[in-house]
Amino acid sequence: MAATASAASCPAAVLAGARIPSPVAVTVTARPTVRFFSPPRLYSSSKLLHLDSQSQDVGRFSSLRARASSDESSASVDDVIADLKAKWDSLEDKSTVLLYGGGALVALWLSSIVVGAINSVPLLPKVLELVGLGYTGWFVYRYVLFKERRKELASDIENLKKKIAGSGE
Repeated sequence: MAATASAASCPAAVLAGARIPSPVAVTVTARPTVRFFSPPRLYSSSKLLHLDSQSQDVGRFSSLRARASSDESSASVDDVIADLKAKWDSLEDKSTVLLYGGGALVALWLSSIVVGAINSVPLLPKVLELVGLGYTGWFVYRYVLFKERRKELASDIENLKKKIAGSGE
């Protein structure tokens, strides 16, 4: 009886980092002595990834170890969650926030559909790329190349900020 050994038939050996020879025909007798390498065990305790010390190739593949301290990341995640809860609790009109959020998701979905439809029209995406490239060139020439015009752009941006935020005057 002949069996063929390959990397596809022994994924555990690939995960453990064992080198598998090219497919070779093996004659199996009454008591087969086939040894499969077990993959390293992964633990999710305080370490992000910990290779089991019983694995045979741990010393040889020491560069594959990944260790992360969960102190900093969990503290920052807890801070972010606490901050979000505090901001959510301080809101007076939660239904309006949910409505705006839902509207933003619908607008994103619709814009994705529109962009997909435009992208499916032959030659139109390339024409729009040329229009964008032309506008970028004009903008750079108009506002970025010369020092006086950069100052003009900065003052225009400040005026726009005042219009949007509303000045106290």
